[in-house]
Amino acid sequence: MPRSQLMHLAIVASLGTATPAISQAAEATKPPAIQEELWALPVSLPTLAYVVRPVGEGPFPLVIMNHGVSLNVQERAFFPLVEFRDAAMWFARRGNIVVAPTGSGYGAAALDAPERGHYSAFFSKIGNCDNPNFRDAGLAVALLDKWIIDYMSGQKLITPNSALVVGQSAGGWAAIALSSQNLPSVKAIIAFAAGRGGRVGGKPNSNCAPDRLVEATADFGRTARTPMLWIYIENDTFFGPALSKRMHQAFMGAGGNAEYHLLPPFGSEGHWLIDSADGIPLWAPLVGQFLERHP
Repeated sequence: MPRSQLMHLAIVASLGTATPAISQAAEATKPPAIQEELWALPVSLPTLAYVVRPVGEGPFPLVIMNHGVSLNVQERAFFPLVEFRDAAMWFARRGNIVVAPTGSGYGAAALDAPERGHYSAFFSKIGNCDNPNFRDAGLAVALLDKWIIDYMSGQKLITPNSALVVGQSAGGWAAIALSSQNLPSVKAIIAFAAGRGGRVGGKPNSNCAPDRLVEATADFGRTARTPMLWIYIENDTFFGPALSKRMHQAFMGAGGNAEYHLLPPFGSEGHWLIDSADGIPLWAPLVGQFLERHP
């Protein structure tokens, strides 16, 4: 398929332009100009994706960014195109093509209107809290990541074996699930506030079957060897420090490979760190150092 057919919608914006008066030294250190686009990806489950990338033909290293999950139909219908635009731009300015897929059943694909016979395909549910299936819910989104990597590789749009997968909340849990697959195409994985089953009934620090979540984390760790960076925040009321430390201990104890960092409180709810431009100075040094160790 020609590249011109990949983008079903026109470029949304092109950010940054060269300035002729800039000195050669300044030009050499200037971040690349980037552009934002909306793509329709013809993978096994057709998917809309926010894409931000350097201007030019590439190929570029790939970054996939997974968003979290909402169990509320109306919230999914009004889900933003991208939750972490500033974070995505941070990665793009480092020379990466960033693909942030919109999960099935979100935004324009949220067609749940049972009274009219409309039902959207919303996967990665964990089931009943009495018997949650955390493992398969994570693997479902991890499979979408694999499809995207395979598709982008087939189109010659990315440099081989360069993919970095980043996820937040349930998207971070999917990233942990993906680590258990040890894909040669994935060089490293970063999980922000990762987990499932947080804030049962909207109550802070109330997790759905935390012991089962820890067990599922250990299950992934048994086969996970891809380098990972886990970032949590002290005032995260979805996956607090005690739970995230248990998850990390279980993952590492089973043989997994993950750095763990607990950042100080951020705003009124640390779970949304990556969603805020103000959070970048807090996590960027950790991420930058991690990527230098895993180029």
